[in-house]
Amino acid sequence: MGQPEQQAEGAGPFVTRLTSHPPGGGTVVWESRDARRRGTVVVRPPGAAHSRHARADAVSVGRLRRLNVIAASAFVIGGALFSVGAGIAQFGSGDALRCAAVYFAGGLFFNTGGYVSLLQVINAPLHAGGRLITRRWRWWSYEPMRLDWLSAFVLLAGTLVFAVNLIDSFLRGLSVQQTNRLIWVPDVIGCVLFLISGHLGFAEICHGGRPCARPRSPGWWIVAVNQLGSTLFMVSAVAAFDRPATGDLVSTGIANWGTLTGALCFSVAGVLQLCEHP
Repeated sequence: MGQPEQQAEGAGPFVTRLTSHPPGGGTVVWESRDARRRGTVVVRPPGAAHSRHARADAVSVGRLRRLNVIAASAFVIGGALFSVGAGIAQFGSGDALRCAAVYFAGGLFFNTGGYVSLLQVINAPLHAGGRLITRRWRWWSYEPMRLDWLSAFVLLAGTLVFAVNLIDSFLRGLSVQQTNRLIWVPDVIGCVLFLISGHLGFAEICHGGRPCARPRSPGWWIVAVNQLGSTLFMVSAVAAFDRPATGDLVSTGIANWGTLTGALCFSVAGVLQLCEHP
């Protein structure tokens, strides 16, 4: 008595959409991505024919806008720098130190984008009683039962593993085995983490484990373009393996082109993310 009827949807134990029917009538629909990116829930008041978007207060909205701009801009710049680095390797001087410096600068922006993406999750407004409530600011949280937190955390972990790869790329005089262990292995691990993060992002948007296509959803396009970029990064990483017998890459061209096009995908997704705001 007096408690709303609720229908939860999501992937496994994770709730990504919650539909509530208050005792007095009407409907409230909370979706995790819309709540943290746009600061909104969908409300249909009792007796109303249409739904409307109820927005969080000005504090949460301002916070979400600032975090979104920082994260999106970081991925745009980071992707652009990675593309420049790959372009230098493929079309320019091919100087290894110059490429490593450009990649490292891009990696710093990816690190920033990954961490700010996590801040977007842990500082998203709370859903309570059909409205969004501003929570206190936090720099860190541990919330593994939230699918959006897992996706953002895995993305951040991927950027940090890439940082190891980028720092090790400054080392000189390495044997083929050392190059594969110190540079190639972190590269592959980072790509795997990016792909996992993208898969979790799809599960959040699709509210389940089955893939879906939502061409009218900006969030779906952002995740899809990022996942394409992660796939191209993985192709590049596989092609960048040093053959033990010769010390040559599997395919220098594929490695460079995979990095260049994959990085451009992250830049494009960053531009799209600038449009997904309260």
